[in-house]
Amino acid sequence: MSTVPVAVPFGDMKARVAALRVEIDAAVARVLDSGWFILGPEGEAFERELAAALGAADAVGVANGTDAIELALHDLGVGRGDEVVTSPLTAAFTALAIARTGARPVFADLDPRTLNVAPEAVARVVTKHTKALLPVHLYGHPFDLDPLRAIADAHGITLVEDACQAVGARYKGRSVGSITGLGALSFYPTKNLGAFGDGGAILVNDPARAARLRRQRNGGQSDRYRHEVPGVNSRLDEMQAALLRIGLAHLPEWTARRRQIAALYLRELAGAGVGLPQEQPYAEAVYHLFVIRHPRRDALMAALKERGIGTLIHYPIPLHLQPAFPESGRPGDFPEAERAAGEILSLPIYPEMTDAQVRTVASAVRESVASLG
Repeated sequence: MSTVPVAVPFGDMKARVAALRVEIDAAVARVLDSGWFILGPEGEAFERELAAALGAADAVGVANGTDAIELALHDLGVGRGDEVVTSPLTAAFTALAIARTGARPVFADLDPRTLNVAPEAVARVVTKHTKALLPVHLYGHPFDLDPLRAIADAHGITLVEDACQAVGARYKGRSVGSITGLGALSFYPTKNLGAFGDGGAILVNDPARAARLRRQRNGGQSDRYRHEVPGVNSRLDEMQAALLRIGLAHLPEWTARRRQIAALYLRELAGAGVGLPQEQPYAEAVYHLFVIRHPRRDALMAALKERGIGTLIHYPIPLHLQPAFPESGRPGDFPEAERAAGEILSLPIYPEMTDAQVRTVASAVRESVASLG
């Protein structure tokens, strides 16, 4: 059986490693020579540098983005009997983090222009049991934060930013994740700021909250072997922190390149018969993903595969239809999310892509759409 040569892969982590190899080797050697691997100087330096880069008062490194969300909600007192409003179209880990607190994830339908939660939909599902709002800056495009914060303020609840896909994105000139005083980041390897393993952070503007979160991530310890509260084990290790410091220094150039690639896609795919991302006036997106839409998505995906183009779907099953959340909704409850889930397709986008590769993908999309009739 013959296989189609890969013209453009969906991602290329080997290219990232090759570009940074000298810096990576130096960072790894530095950590190994230090003999310090957990909660040491690399993690402390990364937290300071991350907070400064994103305009937050502080950053607390944790093991992954899911823990970042859960710990943020835990610090707000979210627990059994509470509700947290979020998006039905995102990685399931957002809602799983809610569920792990004992609270119930409640979904709100989407703005079809951005696929972020629509403020008017959020307003409709807030109840007396709602403890927090947890909108997602999906695909690296900021959600419209001001009307959502107004809803939160009106109900006396907190808006937590899920910025796991949007490090470096800006809303009205301010870095997302740091605007409301409590935001979660993920450093999964494919993220815009990715580790070489798992990692996450909580952006915080309250020193007392930062101190509580640092204690909570480390088993609730105030001193060695003195556990004041029943905390968890969620620590960003020194090796990942050292490697993330490298990435953080390169993040501005990586972000600029992603935006260049997105702009080239938008030019090359204009009039190609696919729905394209719509960056809103309030937003400076960072294009963690470049997502197009087509009513025959699966056929388009297959046609692109035949042309050697790697694609993925983020995300094919809305969360209210996932078996993990059996009481969160039924088919038809969130029509925008369900419609999008059947049409969305993520094209390759990463800083190491060349303009020639972008044009190859765009040409394949145009040819594939034409072949579908």
